[in-house]
Amino acid sequence: MSRFDVEALLSSVVKNIRPSGIRKYFDIANELEDVISLGVGEPDFVTPAHIRDAGISSLENGHTYYTANSGLKELKSEIAKYLDRRFNLKYDGASQVLVTVGGSEAIDLALRAIIEPGDEVLVPEPSFVCYKPDAQLAGAVAVPLETYEKDGFALTPEILKAAITPKTKALILPYPNNPTGGIMTKEQIEAIAEVLEGTNIFVISDEIYAELTYGDNKHFSIAALPEMYDRTILVSGFSKAYAMTGWRLGYACAHPALIKQMTKIHQYAIMCSPTVSQYAAIEALKNGDEDIEKMKTEYNHRRKFIVNGMRTIGLSCFEPLGAFYVFPCIKSTGLLSDDFCEQLLLDQRVAVVGGTAFGDCGEGFIRCSYAYSLDSIANALDRMELFLKKFK
Repeated sequence: MSRFDVEALLSSVVKNIRPSGIRKYFDIANELEDVISLGVGEPDFVTPAHIRDAGISSLENGHTYYTANSGLKELKSEIAKYLDRRFNLKYDGASQVLVTVGGSEAIDLALRAIIEPGDEVLVPEPSFVCYKPDAQLAGAVAVPLETYEKDGFALTPEILKAAITPKTKALILPYPNNPTGGIMTKEQIEAIAEVLEGTNIFVISDEIYAELTYGDNKHFSIAALPEMYDRTILVSGFSKAYAMTGWRLGYACAHPALIKQMTKIHQYAIMCSPTVSQYAAIEALKNGDEDIEKMKTEYNHRRKFIVNGMRTIGLSCFEPLGAFYVFPCIKSTGLLSDDFCEQLLLDQRVAVVGGTAFGDCGEGFIRCSYAYSLDSIANALDRMELFLKKFK
């Protein structure tokens, strides 16, 4: 009797996708003592008490059943009100909003709803790890667009225009950016929109860090441009702005025809997002603006501290204007990014993420999160300084 060969029968598409480069170092770190991690992209704040209380209250009131596939009517209405209030975006909660399991599911649904096999999806890099694999799983060819520090890691119209082919179906627009902290201004967004006019290219705009921009740099969404509104799928969620990572709640806003198809996939794959999380999110949207400002003020303080610290210990460091990451250059050490991260972890017990986890053009950089206490950041910088003395 022949042996059933499980390995040979697995999907070649899935097997050829690389595991997330973010997790690699944490598997090593878990086996070590006294590790300081600047690697995880997660707020160190606990979800604000009034939001937690709303979730608890929903359980105590017996709200333990499925909701409508697309989410609670009240939540979708509050998402529409929030986007109007904060970013001057107009959506109908009933027909243009889908509540998802985190922003990641929304990205996956958006791609699966629009992709035909062989379509191309343009992915500016460095960027979050899920875009390329999600595109590949949907049957698309992911086309990386390298962005540069000299441009603030923003996508330029020249780079975009050169990458467009008859097969281009969608552009991912990941700003404010993870891992670089780069943002795109209204003028830069308008230049991208000009390139897209006259094409049949969708935009999947990942705006999960929209609330975390600093100084005078208020986030501007490409969906706010009338000519881009129908072609844009806006993706966001509650993880970063409200410190609700474990609640796993996000949303997508788009043309009703798109939301209808995305909801169909969501219906079969998920059913609905967690009910308790949805009730907590209603409270966050209604009464959480002050929480956002408090956390943002603290992140901004840490941002200035870590940028100055990186430069003081001898690393060139782009000043991020969004999200909660720095992306310092480590080329002066002569090490590749993965080697730098592994040696730093083993030598000084500091965990960071290699830039190549976010695309090949991330080589020579590392990502450090400043969603940690100032004491942790200061301690990590001291240890990194000791490590860097080896290369002077």
